[in-house]
Amino acid sequence: MTMAGNLRKVTGRVGGLRKVARLARRRVRVDLSHPARSPLGSAVVNCVTYQDGVQAAGDDLLDSVRRVRRSGDGFVWLGLHEPTDVEFAGIAELFDLHPLAVEDAVEAHQRPKVERYGETLFAVFKTVCYVEHEELTATSEVVNTGEIMVFVGREFVITVRHGRHGSLGPLREELESDPQQLAKGPSAVLHAVADHVVDEYLNVADAVQADIEQVETDVFAENGARVDPGRIYQLKRELLELKRAVVPLGRPLLDLADRPMRVVDPEIQAYFRDVSDHLLRATEQIAAFDELLNSILQAHLAQVTVAQNEDMRKITAWAAVIAVPTMVCGVYGMNFDHMPELHWRYGYGLVIGVISVACLVLYRGFRRNGWL
Repeated sequence: MTMAGNLRKVTGRVGGLRKVARLARRRVRVDLSHPARSPLGSAVVNCVTYQDGVQAAGDDLLDSVRRVRRSGDGFVWLGLHEPTDVEFAGIAELFDLHPLAVEDAVEAHQRPKVERYGETLFAVFKTVCYVEHEELTATSEVVNTGEIMVFVGREFVITVRHGRHGSLGPLREELESDPQQLAKGPSAVLHAVADHVVDEYLNVADAVQADIEQVETDVFAENGARVDPGRIYQLKRELLELKRAVVPLGRPLLDLADRPMRVVDPEIQAYFRDVSDHLLRATEQIAAFDELLNSILQAHLAQVTVAQNEDMRKITAWAAVIAVPTMVCGVYGMNFDHMPELHWRYGYGLVIGVISVACLVLYRGFRRNGWL
């Protein structure tokens, strides 16, 4: 089937898409961190055509795609936020996206990866953000994750975002301020998204470091044994979530930097090496945090053990002191007639004195040895 015939078929099956796309081509700049899915009332966040790195005028999505394919110049950038199967079906057919990639983009909860489906590149990035909190508790959420999927073809780039954070509006504006970079095509957008995501990894890692330092300070304080170990475990759980987002991205970035791909401009590959270096820094930082938390946890457990041993020594020492009068009183409480000094006038005072001296000697001995 010719390209024109394919477009006629798509036009007939996705007539409803034209209305949404007509709205999408308008430049709407809002903060998408709020619960609303899109300022357009649909999954479409933005749709813009670029030629020579500059935004070009366009009627709607279908007309823009026709013009780009006919001229062979420029590309279309379509941004989506949590689309449904129905909303994404027409777009998938329009750009001839592979069903497996479409399923991953709609369902989300994917592992970071880069896959090639014919002439289309499909990349998955896990986004992270730091959750502000006044005080770290055993149930505090520290790291929140989302996803950005990117479809890259010769004449289009489609970004699909999941989660309340990770808005690409500021990134789009930054790219538009550098037409020379944007003129390199859809792969320039792919690099910008990867760079944006990895930079956020470093920002979140720095914020988590502050929490770790606070826990470390509390553990090694005077009453460190009383620190709730749940706080340490919670940090380890949140750090594990961050690790799951960062570490698997290492191999895909190396592939983008080293393996020749038709849809990736050779000049852009050098930029992916820089992103890979930043990711390596974030990975090493997270690994160091994990080891530090293990050390903090072991130190806390050691402090608890020492505190328990000190308590047991005090209890044992006082038990030994109390054992003296208990033993003497127990002997004299047997009520025998023939016992030492039983009928002597000063016998009671003598026994009390012996008990007091014995207790004092034991107390001073334990005190000198640090038991009391």
